[in-house]
Amino acid sequence: MSEELSALSISHLYKSFDQPAVDGLCLNVRAGEFFALLGPNGAGKTTTLRMVSGLLRPDKGNISIFGIDALRNGIEAKKILAWVSDEPMIYEKLTPFEYLEFVAGLWQIEATVAQSRACELLEWLGLASNGDQRCESFSKGMRQKVALAGALIHNPKLIILDEPLTGLDAGSARQVKKVLKQRVNRGATVILTTHILEVAERMADRIGVIANGRLIAEGTLDDLQNLTGSNSDPAENSLEDIFLQLVGDQEKAA
Repeated sequence: MSEELSALSISHLYKSFDQPAVDGLCLNVRAGEFFALLGPNGAGKTTTLRMVSGLLRPDKGNISIFGIDALRNGIEAKKILAWVSDEPMIYEKLTPFEYLEFVAGLWQIEATVAQSRACELLEWLGLASNGDQRCESFSKGMRQKVALAGALIHNPKLIILDEPLTGLDAGSARQVKKVLKQRVNRGATVILTTHILEVAERMADRIGVIANGRLIAEGTLDDLQNLTGSNSDPAENSLEDIFLQLVGDQEKAA
């Protein structure tokens, strides 16, 4: 992992709807790391990642993706990132192979390369035997895996996932986690939001916690334990304990 290169740099980011959703957020994610972004409901996680992905325009602030100004050069930034939401967005009348062929065409990937990548992704995600079936008959978990395959077909450097394990059974969740770890091992950067704190605890290199649209803590699990003074007995101080303490302290201070 390179500590000098940032995959994502956010500075003084603001977004309001009826009230502030993201309130001066500053965040840095290093290239090549698995980063978990945690927070209670309404903390601003999804709003932040939608702005990073170009789906929302911030009121003010800066977003840099591998040195590219994502607000001024959105098309260039999108070429190196992938976004996967908690609700799979695919064309259900297509088969997985047809869908991946379509997405690869949008990225202007050469046909033989696209076919090879599609086969590899569907094999990794346990969908090889379903490659010629229409997605409309798939469960949510299968559709989510197809959406993930579509997001990865162009080999993005930054992969952003918003609650990707929601609604997945244990087997599907394991396959998705395995693929994400493989991508990080290949040099990609993953940013994941999840309410399943055990996933963040086991998979993330570093963890960021936001509340009320602001970053309130950031670091490795050991860093967070030190921050909360809860590392004296690790067996009784899980990420869940640390998270609840951090969020509780923030609510008391608000």
